Amino acid sequence: MTNAPAPTATTLFDTHAHLHDRGFDSDREVVLARAREAGVGTIVTVGTDLAESAAAVELASRHEDVWATVGIHPHDADQWGSEARSTFVRLAADPSTVAIGEIGLDFFRNLSPPEVQRRAFREQLALAVELDLPVVIHSRDADAEVEPILMEWAAAVPRRPRQPVGVLHCFSGDAELAVRYARAGFMISFAGVVTYPKNDALREAARAVGAESIVVETDCPYLTPQFKRGKRNEPAYVAETARFIAELRGEGAAKFAKTTLENGRRLFRLPATAKMTR
Repeated sequence: MTNAPAPTATTLFDTHAHLHDRGFDSDREVVLARAREAGVGTIVTVGTDLAESAAAVELASRHEDVWATVGIHPHDADQWGSEARSTFVRLAADPSTVAIGEIGLDFFRNLSPPEVQRRAFREQLALAVELDLPVVIHSRDADAEVEPILMEWAAAVPRRPRQPVGVLHCFSGDAELAVRYARAGFMISFAGVVTYPKNDALREAARAVGAESIVVETDCPYLTPQFKRGKRNEPAYVAETARFIAELRGEGAAKFAKTTLENGRRLFRLPATAKMTR
């Protein structure tokens, strides 16, 4: 594998960013311009609490190539309740909102009590069904609990042909887990961590997932790919992750970009025509 920046792709999709993060306040429009120059034609900016979800929708509503999700991250699970639910129902009515997330369980930091996390997770899964939206899942040191919850939930969700029910964001499990999720109707999303040295199990997962079930992300401003380690991550860098995975899988970069773009559009049910913006 080389460490050189990826060549500009025709079209790429950063399926998980935090572009509304304060770390981008000074140069957000420049960051967006760099992403477009790198071939990134679509970005989903992901909410993690009430304020961040509202900010995500507001940002997405001003850009035709940016979409938003709304949700309560497990770190902030104590925010979940009737007020949050009502807020998300309102925000979901905005045409820029494409999913509920990121939601899930995080037993690595345990910034919210596990039982509070479980309640927020299950009730947001139920809200996604009510609103007919896919889900964006966060799972860290919690696969043993997240998997049975999601498998039970996915089995009960009304399914359209080839329509994913959600995505495992920044997937960090093994190949067998990735394949099980894909069979249950989830997309598997790989971030820059797949480029880190000695991450062999994750690279094997990236090889194992079927072409119809794989997407890529930055999770910016976090998880910068290896060739830019130490710098703030941004959507343009998804090109490096895509190129790296394409090489792992023995696929051409242009073909892989097209496949992951189409998968991301199916996942988030994006229209064929540009959306209306303010």
